[in-house]
Amino acid sequence: MMERLHIIIIGDVQGVFFRAGAQSEARKLGITGWARNLPDGSVEVTAEGAHESLEKLLVWCGHGPAGASVSEIKSEWLAATGEFADFRIKY
Repeated sequence: MMERLHIIIIGDVQGVFFRAGAQSEARKLGITGWARNLPDGSVEVTAEGAHESLEKLLVWCGHGPAGASVSEIKSEWLAATGEFADFRIKY
């Protein structure tokens, strides 16, 4: 069963390849969706996939790539819409 996970990652998470790392991790896990930087310095991720795979992505987002310093993570589970073909970085 597919689910949707919305994540906000707060901390030193921009300029450290967080979005690219999230994209790589999501693609390895077979997850679709997107990641983008927000004006307040946080990163937003919306992802769809199997619950277990989304849990793994959530754990990854808790630390991110080398150079990132995550101070807080907010997440919300939602119903999947099936709207994504792959995982992209939004600009």
